[in-house]
Amino acid sequence: MAGNELTLGKLVAKARRRKGWPQRDLAAMIDRSESWVSQVERDMIPVNSLGTLRELSGALDVSLPDLLAAAQPPSQMPRSPRRRCASTSVGGNLAPEEGDDDVRRRKLLAAAAAVFTSPLASATPAQASTLAPLEDLLLYGTAPVPHGSDVTPAGVATAVKVSRQHFRAARYDTLAKTLPGQIAQAQALKPAEVSAAAVADLYNIAARLCIKLGEDGLVAITADRALNSARAGGDALTTAEAHRMVSSAWRRQGHLARATDIAVRAAQDLRADRSAPEPARLAAGSSLLATAAYTAAKRGDRQTAHALIGEAAQTAHAGRTPPDARTDAGIQQVLLHQLSVHYLLGDAGQAIDLARTIDPAALPTAERQGRFFIDVARCFDQWGKPQQCYRALLAAEHAAPQEIRRGAARDLAGGLLHHDRSLPGVRAFAGRAGVVLT
Repeated sequence: MAGNELTLGKLVAKARRRKGWPQRDLAAMIDRSESWVSQVERDMIPVNSLGTLRELSGALDVSLPDLLAAAQPPSQMPRSPRRRCASTSVGGNLAPEEGDDDVRRRKLLAAAAAVFTSPLASATPAQASTLAPLEDLLLYGTAPVPHGSDVTPAGVATAVKVSRQHFRAARYDTLAKTLPGQIAQAQALKPAEVSAAAVADLYNIAARLCIKLGEDGLVAITADRALNSARAGGDALTTAEAHRMVSSAWRRQGHLARATDIAVRAAQDLRADRSAPEPARLAAGSSLLATAAYTAAKRGDRQTAHALIGEAAQTAHAGRTPPDARTDAGIQQVLLHQLSVHYLLGDAGQAIDLARTIDPAALPTAERQGRFFIDVARCFDQWGKPQQCYRALLAAEHAAPQEIRRGAARDLAGGLLHHDRSLPGVRAFAGRAGVVLT
């Protein structure tokens, strides 16, 4: 490539300087790390996602056609340096051209066999989720207690357990329909302290659902309701999870430093609280620290992100996640956050190396499996490998069909439409992900 050719990186850098922004300001505008912006501007990583290009276009006031014209084909981009990993369980199937053995290939094929062997045209498009009942409950308090509900401590505990199971199984449509009634059921419980703890648990689940569906305004409201109810209920673990949801809400509104501080302080408070069993406190603390590490990576704070994810791993190894945990904690959850940290810092090669050490079949819930494959897809997209990105998205759909309607998967699917001829079935997949096809 000629040295004076206007590459995407040069165009982005030129437009950013024209606005007088440092790289960190552009990173904050598009919810990426400063390291990612730096590597894009140096043409170290490709940008193939239409969603990301649209974000750059809006932030920099550069037309989308100009950005598309400047974007380099992945084959012309420098390859990210990466370490070889001696023990792997995923990568051989996602990147078979890179010398992986048949044992590793079979592991991923087992996780995604139905997707790879079934005709895509026969798949049924997923129905759109609706949060209207939850909105009515939050704004008007209009959710009725479901007919025949057991408004006793045992009945409400069962309702909380069922809601958590729906989330972990990635049954988001069902959860969106049933959650408002279950919150109303918990609110009807007496005494108030028992009711408050259950209501807080359900609002924590509601906040996680809103995050999944990209409803940032509702994330803030549900997280606030969760925290207020948790304080009234006095349960340390539920309060810790509510603080994690509040941290996520602040992060999604762009207040990254504050969001990091909220999660770190909550982890410190929980460590000092002796009211809950130590294994449960350690598990919840690791989840808080992993969330803080993720947010620090969004800020481009490499040192803090790696320090926090390391502390989260140590805490997770020391603890044990109880079956009724308020959140999906444990070392596997920390590894998923570490994968995201590498991605946000622009270290796609390191992220894929880490992914190769994770056995997706060992992840305990459909939600985690779907999230894992989508994160892997994002890393391959960042690395300029559309075929591997597409395979990972198909595996995500197989593990948790409703996960592919998330914004990240939808943006990836839209970007893959450029490779329609080389990726059979990608248009049908994009339609199922919610991409408007023209």
